[in-house]
Amino acid sequence: MEILQVVGLGFISVALLTVLKQQKPEIAVLLSIAAGVTIFLFVLGKVSSIIQVLENLARSADVNNFYLTTILKIVGIAYIGDFGAQVCRDAGESAIASKVEFAAKVLVLIVALPIVVGLLETITRLLP
Repeated sequence: MEILQVVGLGFISVALLTVLKQQKPEIAVLLSIAAGVTIFLFVLGKVSSIIQVLENLARSADVNNFYLTTILKIVGIAYIGDFGAQVCRDAGESAIASKVEFAAKVLVLIVALPIVVGLLETITRLLP
């Protein structure tokens, strides 16, 4: 049960962070970032199986691979942006966290733009 490993790492990190915050707050921030990155990398390894399932579904539904790739990029940007913002908040930098979230939103719009343009072109062709 992989979730037990993740939760266990989280609990151990929190216990260490609680002690370290009082003694060495600068090291506590580094430990928090290291624990977060470790959990992120652990979960990232599982993403490939999700992508394979989605590719198989898209292939069987005869969906253009461009759309699936774009949606996966959007989801990736959202997750990575959220993770980065949370790390910034953990370090006490909520202003930077807000900027990271804003940048992620802009990047999502940029990546989604070809789909929006294609949708609008399809709608205009359908109208008389």
